[in-house]
Amino acid sequence: MGEFLKRVLWPITAPIGFIQNNFKALIFLLIIFFIFYSSSEEKIKQPNLAKIYINGPIMSADKFLEDVKEVEDAKVKGVLLIVDSPGGSVAPSVEMALTVKRLKAKMPVVAYAAGTMASGSYYASIWSNKIIANPGSTVGSIGVLFEGANVEGLMKKLGVESQVIKAGEYKEAGTMFRKWTPKERAHIESLIDDTYKMFTEDVANARKLDINKTASFADAKVFTARAAKKEGLVDELGTQYDAEMELAKQANVKEPVWLEKTKMNKFLERLVTETASKLAVSFSGLKAY
Repeated sequence: MGEFLKRVLWPITAPIGFIQNNFKALIFLLIIFFIFYSSSEEKIKQPNLAKIYINGPIMSADKFLEDVKEVEDAKVKGVLLIVDSPGGSVAPSVEMALTVKRLKAKMPVVAYAAGTMASGSYYASIWSNKIIANPGSTVGSIGVLFEGANVEGLMKKLGVESQVIKAGEYKEAGTMFRKWTPKERAHIESLIDDTYKMFTEDVANARKLDINKTASFADAKVFTARAAKKEGLVDELGTQYDAEMELAKQANVKEPVWLEKTKMNKFLERLVTETASKLAVSFSGLKAY
């Protein structure tokens, strides 16, 4: 039985044993790798441009702010925002937009709509010097949404009741346990309307659009890249290469050298990713090899 368990657990115990027995040697090799391999040509040429990615739903601005700080510390001459995001929460989207506005005062910023530049991710991009959209991208969705379920009927069927103690008439506004009162709904609508007003005013100011024509360029409509250009939401259609060349031109950079992660960081990230993948395959019943 013991020998059988050893064979079954060998894919797990063997790598752990190897690491334990050769830990110091691995650390030594990583240090040597860091000293000699990452100090090559990537450090000879000082980066003069940088790329910052806005991908996926926007739930926090923390990673974006860290990327901007890294760019500022590197003293590059321009930043390319590569955007493929459906948007997300209002506050982090506004945080990112104002950060881009501040960054723009120091260096040119070009935004590139790689796939989707909608709602919060469009908000984050509006203060860029220029917005270039992939011809197949979608842009816009300038609107605000608040939604909540009403599970009161389900709770009655299950024989469940909510108990609430509150101070303040609107403290329970937006609850999912009952239908909202007319006053609660009106209050929520006022919040949405004010946020939408801020969104459209900022877009109009940043993009130099007529605030009285929000029904045309906003109203939560999603545009193709060509339609977005006609509405003034983007400046040009093109590829990422076009966006890179536009940034180099605006930054007055003849030979772009892009700020990238060191080879050491790339190596460690790849090592962690591959290790995690192999462990996942080891523990799963379905294997693809």
